[in-house]
Amino acid sequence: MFPGGGQPNMQQLLQQAQKMQQDLANAQEELARTEVDGQAGGGLVKATVTGAGELRALVIDPKAVDPEDTETLADLIVAAVQAANENAQALQQQKLGPLAQGLGGGIPGLPF
Repeated sequence: MFPGGGQPNMQQLLQQAQKMQQDLANAQEELARTEVDGQAGGGLVKATVTGAGELRALVIDPKAVDPEDTETLADLIVAAVQAANENAQALQQQKLGPLAQGLGGGIPGLPF
């Protein structure tokens, strides 16, 4: 429903949609440039991902490397990458969530 029961101003709606689309594109570009970290094992393994979830760096403290126990190292790496991705998803929600709500709900392909 529109206030007063009138018809929507199509030009105004189109302008709003274009602005929201531009805001979304700008937010996605910012996410692709922003890096977030995750860590595991008390900082023995650190992963850096972009806000879009692209793995950029992985730092492994030599203390985490035990040739007799590579499974623990693998678990630490997975945990650090997962933590970084969780931080990236939180950043996505923060940056894109308000835009998605402005479009009437979730945007297909986005995790919220």
